[in-house]
Amino acid sequence: MSTSTVAPTGPLRIGPHTVQPPVVLAPMAGITNAPFRTLCRSFAGGDPTDTASAGKGLYVSEMITTRALVERNDKTMQLITFSASETPRSIQLYGVDPVTVGKAVRMIAEEDLADHIDLNFGCPVPKVTRKGGGSALPYKRHLLRAILREAVTGAGDLPVTMKMRKGIDDDHITYLDAGRIAVEEGVTSIALHGRTAAQHYGGTADWEAIARLKEHVPEIPVLGNGDIWSADDALRMVRETGCDGVVVGRGCLGRPWLFADLVAAFEGRTTFARPTLREVADVMVRHATLLGEWIGDESRGVIDFRKHVAWYLKGFAVGSEMRKRLAITSSLDELRAGLDELDLDQPWPTGADGPRGRTSGNNRVVLPDGWLKDPYDCTGVTEEAEMDTSGG
Repeated sequence: MSTSTVAPTGPLRIGPHTVQPPVVLAPMAGITNAPFRTLCRSFAGGDPTDTASAGKGLYVSEMITTRALVERNDKTMQLITFSASETPRSIQLYGVDPVTVGKAVRMIAEEDLADHIDLNFGCPVPKVTRKGGGSALPYKRHLLRAILREAVTGAGDLPVTMKMRKGIDDDHITYLDAGRIAVEEGVTSIALHGRTAAQHYGGTADWEAIARLKEHVPEIPVLGNGDIWSADDALRMVRETGCDGVVVGRGCLGRPWLFADLVAAFEGRTTFARPTLREVADVMVRHATLLGEWIGDESRGVIDFRKHVAWYLKGFAVGSEMRKRLAITSSLDELRAGLDELDLDQPWPTGADGPRGRTSGNNRVVLPDGWLKDPYDCTGVTEEAEMDTSGG
């Protein structure tokens, strides 16, 4: 049980949508598909079987590339399929070419594919930054402005938000300039991950940068992202930075019930989820089942679930051989059988609330040739830089 008090913040407004508590599931490639969103929302008070019960908070799709969307790539069209109970429907777009971004946004608006559009300027992975996308793009101020203008114009009544990092590295910090451009172009809110692209997920997130951005762009909501591993962390971030809400990514890996904790914390309740291994095992089976139903093939669903096994079991007394065995299962029966062999009465382990997921840092950021020579020159950035597949 925690003794934290409720954070001093009210509902988050994203255009016409009220997000209360002000908690957002971060888009994560290969993770935040419809099954995982369903699971997280169910813990946040939603009932997937009830179309009127959406769950508290905002749950964003994994990254959708604008080129793949415009070309109606089969995988992409599946990734933007929302369940009947998801509201608002939230899509994160990645793009480098303003024209292509504009086409994608207009497609979403005209075909009623979503209720909210988030733009990705935070991804640090090389295959994205080497094309000038993700966390590399805000360095090019004119290009950022052109993309935001096309998106906001094309979206019509749909709110457009953006997620970004501090900059490329400590010598190329961009978030304050990017924040001002976003305000000027009509972006509804900004989420800041308190790391540079070079840091990837290493070190400690700079929450002071979130506070500075909030002071710099008081006109719109600012959300903080980075190192939120528990509900207490979320409350502390809001108190220390003055941000209007939090974006949770790696902290919910293998812990979809974190959203129950977040709802409780922001509503002033202090009893948080501490599931036994038996309860965790039940969630694992449910997660794998949802993936199989979504993919349309049980085996493929269980195989896709394998990446989650270590996150769910973190901190529990499970031998390395059994962990390996569970991570190569190919059917629900096989997964259940392996889990049934564990000591399922184990309580929630001390220290299991800490960091999880990728932690690498101090990476060289892969950029297009000459990218850093001029922060305003956009020559050479064309639709050829667009990625043709979604999901990161």
